[in-house]
Amino acid sequence: MISASLPSGIASKKSIKGFAMALAAAVFWGVSGTCAQYLFEQKGINPAWLVCWRLLLAGIILMTFTITRKNSDAFKIWKNPKDALKLLFFSIFGMVAVQYTYFYSINLSNAATATVLQYIGPLIVVAFYAIHHRRWPILVEYASLAFALTGTFLLVTHGSFQQLVISEKALFWGILSAFSLAFYTIQPVRLLRKYSAATVTGWGMLIGGIAFSFISKPWDFHGTWDAGTWTAFAYIVLFGSVIAFYFFLTSVTIVGAQTASLLCSVEPLSAAAVAVIWLNVSFGAMDWLGTLFILITIFLLTLGTKQKS
Repeated sequence: MISASLPSGIASKKSIKGFAMALAAAVFWGVSGTCAQYLFEQKGINPAWLVCWRLLLAGIILMTFTITRKNSDAFKIWKNPKDALKLLFFSIFGMVAVQYTYFYSINLSNAATATVLQYIGPLIVVAFYAIHHRRWPILVEYASLAFALTGTFLLVTHGSFQQLVISEKALFWGILSAFSLAFYTIQPVRLLRKYSAATVTGWGMLIGGIAFSFISKPWDFHGTWDAGTWTAFAYIVLFGSVIAFYFFLTSVTIVGAQTASLLCSVEPLSAAAVAVIWLNVSFGAMDWLGTLFILITIFLLTLGTKQKS
């Protein structure tokens, strides 16, 4: 979290930057999930193939940026064996896991259902820190969790439990996606205190992509490759990977893992907006109510951060 020793003006500016980056990451991820569903359903793309190339290309782009910038710390992380080991764990059990479980869950169900299940993740993050710090969450955190989960539920199910009927396999991968998201959020915090978000994210993607290449052959492509495929794929790599993951991990260093993960509850909102504009999906009363709840979540998180600063 932001240190209380910082001048209030600086702390406030950093908080706004952290909030904005977390929200932007959520929007990019939401649209990315919809693009992935488009590729799976209409273009016949395999989720494992998409994850593999997404990691490889995004990792190469981000590492190129990291290595060529002034005062780069790209290779410093390898000089410390403990940090290098943490990076390897993050690459496999964080970066690869959070992407593959989410995309595979989308493939087994749909982007909306997969998002609902994944957003049990912030609840796991808050629970972890409550146990780790031996304290109960403050009232604002309880309220923000309730609004975030309720808003997400209303947005993608319209308030009916019956609309969340999925296979046991889809449910398993969706829950696994939630735990992967929690691990991805918590595990690299110490690394991010020592190294830049670009370094941690870039290496995580590149190492994860190389490792996953042994499971999913990147040259083994099945599906339709046309302008629509190119556009959706490019968006997933650039905005849904490079920019989104960099923004999110940077926000973690500013506002903390709990707040950043909860702010990302707007991801279903961005997915719904794309569905309305792109897929001509109707937006009813329950959708707007869910949107309102998620916006209330953002307000409560802002208030909660000010209380703890």
